[in-house]
Amino acid sequence: MAKLPELCSIQYGYAFDSTCFTEDSTYLPLVRIRDVKRGYSETFYSGNYPNDYIIDNGSLLVGMDGEFNIARWKGGKALLNQRVCKITARKNVDEEYLRFALTKALKEIENRTSFVTVKHLSAKELNRLEIDIPDYRVQISISGTLTKIENIIFTRQQQLQKLDELVKARFVEMFGDDKYSKTPLINLITEGAGLSYGIVQPGDSGTGDMGVLRPVDMVNGEISTHSIKYIDRSIGASFKKTELVGDELLITVRGTTGVTALTDSRFKNMNVTRGIAVIRYDRRKINPIYLNAFLNTDESQQYIQEHTRGATLQQINLSDLRVHMIPVPPIELQEKLADFIQQVDKSKVAVQKSLDEAQLLFDSLMQQYFG
Repeated sequence: MAKLPELCSIQYGYAFDSTCFTEDSTYLPLVRIRDVKRGYSETFYSGNYPNDYIIDNGSLLVGMDGEFNIARWKGGKALLNQRVCKITARKNVDEEYLRFALTKALKEIENRTSFVTVKHLSAKELNRLEIDIPDYRVQISISGTLTKIENIIFTRQQQLQKLDELVKARFVEMFGDDKYSKTPLINLITEGAGLSYGIVQPGDSGTGDMGVLRPVDMVNGEISTHSIKYIDRSIGASFKKTELVGDELLITVRGTTGVTALTDSRFKNMNVTRGIAVIRYDRRKINPIYLNAFLNTDESQQYIQEHTRGATLQQINLSDLRVHMIPVPPIELQEKLADFIQQVDKSKVAVQKSLDEAQLLFDSLMQQYFG
């Protein structure tokens, strides 16, 4: 075991003058905490600066507030701002090995760090951090194995993104350029069903047998069943309008608005929280897969974001959703798109399975190597 300063140099960011922050990209970008993980910055610096704080592609950075992320910088020449530090491995220390070791160590620090509003990582905590450091050749072997799996994970994630883009492109190809007349969403809902959001105060989990879906359960167009909240069924008695039959489209209306997912028989007799609206579509007028695809187009998402308001809690009013204009092509064309999407979904299932397996292997090896 060795303390971190024995394995690398740690350069802490500079307190740049915030009055010189600008959106003018003719200046050098400024690396702030939120930029570490994504690898680029949209904030630039127009003032004078010490050259010692210039970084470039490949620099290993650590965010010291909130989530203690560690990542390689990908945004070109930039300036290292305060609360971000740069790690440079010393002789006979593989920097990629250090990156993986610190990923595990920083997550453990983050999990045990108390906070009021934002967690802070101190220089003192970094300096006393101890890392198990094997022979250099072993470091290279470990980091090489993990990097290969990491690349597989990235490739699978890119494949899923490309498949989603394929669906959007097919939608535009078939239905773009305002080829078909539009009607308000409310006109496509089963008569008498209306448009409603769910349970306002669902109470504590584990108190009953009624599953309640939350916005956090809707991920990448699917409903995750891993952490569904279960409450007393009597609480849902006053919210029959949103009790699910397993043939609805759900859309988030609070927080991150506009996330959608289709239900199936697994969710029959469950309900939803205040953050989700239930769309009971009329299959005689609209194909649910087509409707879901439209709601995820750039056109629809722009409408949703333009009508999302709130200073502390972002939300879209149901009244705005009701009048959201939906293009309605002939049902046979809707079904043609739905068939295409179902074929793409089969490919996504295979890619997701490969991604899950790679992630499981990566997590297992991280545990094996770093405890």
